[in-house]
Amino acid sequence: MASVVLVTDSTADIPRATRERLGIEMVPLKVNFGEESYLDNIELEPAEFYKKLAGFGKLATSSQPSPADFHEVYQRLTDAGHEVISIQLSSAMSGTYQSATIAKSMLDGDSAVTIVDSKSASFGYGHIVVRAAELAQAGASKADILAEVERMRSELRLYFLVDTLEYLQKGGRIGKASAVLGSLLNIKPILSIDKEGVVYPFDKARGQKRAMARIAEVLESDLKTRPLSLVVATTPGYTDGAEEMAELLKSKLNVKEYAETEIGPVIGAHAGPGTIGIFIFPLDS
Repeated sequence: MASVVLVTDSTADIPRATRERLGIEMVPLKVNFGEESYLDNIELEPAEFYKKLAGFGKLATSSQPSPADFHEVYQRLTDAGHEVISIQLSSAMSGTYQSATIAKSMLDGDSAVTIVDSKSASFGYGHIVVRAAELAQAGASKADILAEVERMRSELRLYFLVDTLEYLQKGGRIGKASAVLGSLLNIKPILSIDKEGVVYPFDKARGQKRAMARIAEVLESDLKTRPLSLVVATTPGYTDGAEEMAELLKSKLNVKEYAETEIGPVIGAHAGPGTIGIFIFPLDS
């Protein structure tokens, strides 16, 4: 039976050590500072990115991989006899999924490659990729892995607690007047991603503590006593509140697994430094 290899892109925010341990192939997006471009999480790691962003004074942008970038990986893996599951950033946020789909169509025989639209971002789907790779390493079939991917995708809960409105305003998601007023009132937006993979403003609160309490309230109401896996992601150098958020959720929920990770350059370019990501997966089906 052919072995299954997981392919993803850099916005899954999977730590390099984890990718290497599980044999996950990663195709990077690019991060752009004006005319300078860097391969996300290869030529520019998170800590370096946020330092550079602080001194840049403008909005860093990102660009998707080309179909050729994915094709090289798919061709190499299928030539070696592997089955491929490729899980990408939400198609509602980026053309990365489309590039992967085009790359599959460029193969002489594409039946060995399955492309999945995560309808998510950051470790919201990075966690799914990691779980799928663990199953692949354990010898699970492609069908069983895809079934678990779909279960996790359907049950994911995620929230991004944004520290500043500046990057949402620069990216055109809110107007300048709203950003200025929100900053004066210490408004902390809570973002989430809907079932179609679209970012939306879930709620907002005056101050970080109230925003944290709101997230905990919603999760406690939705998930009650179900056993959960919790991952909290932070932006390097801007970790205020992350530990407090983690402890609050642990006190309210039945957290059986806990991990921490970092929000990478591409996601950070759009959400801004100081963002906290909360990713919750039920462990029971």
